[in-house]
Amino acid sequence: MQWTLVVPVKPLARAKSRLSDTADGGVRPDLALAFAQDTVGAALACPAVTDVAVVTDDARAGRELAALGARVVPDEPGGGLNAALAHGAAAVRATRPESPVAALNADLPALRPAELARVLAAAAQFPRAFLSDAAGIGTTLLTAAPGRELAPVFGTDSRVRHRASGAVELRLGAVDSVRQDVDTGGDLRIALALGVGPRTAAVAARLLIAGQ
Repeated sequence: MQWTLVVPVKPLARAKSRLSDTADGGVRPDLALAFAQDTVGAALACPAVTDVAVVTDDARAGRELAALGARVVPDEPGGGLNAALAHGAAAVRATRPESPVAALNADLPALRPAELARVLAAAAQFPRAFLSDAAGIGTTLLTAAPGRELAPVFGTDSRVRHRASGAVELRLGAVDSVRQDVDTGGDLRIALALGVGPRTAAVAARLLIAGQ
């Protein structure tokens, strides 16, 4: 099964505010973009992924992610994360109605293509499935088989909310890179220990925290 991934990217100037203890306002946009670039680059290198649709209205993010090979879908609803994901999935299905789709967080800078492939192979067994984040509270990936709506309910306690929506929780080991999203300085240090992509590594080096 070949997947299309939908990756939402909010305006960089407003992204990653919880990293303010680690990166100031001049660096956070660069860090958010680097996360998205490394996430999208790894996703496109995954053998189970046909393409990636990035939903964003940020001109810089759209330009840089398109240069990696992603398709950019304008965030026309402008109604937040779940509306953006539903819109992106609908745009994918408009041209590829039989494609399985997956929503993937844009802040997975340690993402490994092989681990993503394992998760998608497991998800292919179910109409809808999801993977919780490393904290066990949120969600980093939500999938929908051909003919099924994505029906995202990301946000506070999304692990519980996706399970309540009928999506099957994937319980896999050795896929830490797909679980490790980055919201805080602590998250970033864990991702760095896992091994991040080159763009995140370059921005993190400016923060002098790579060795911590």
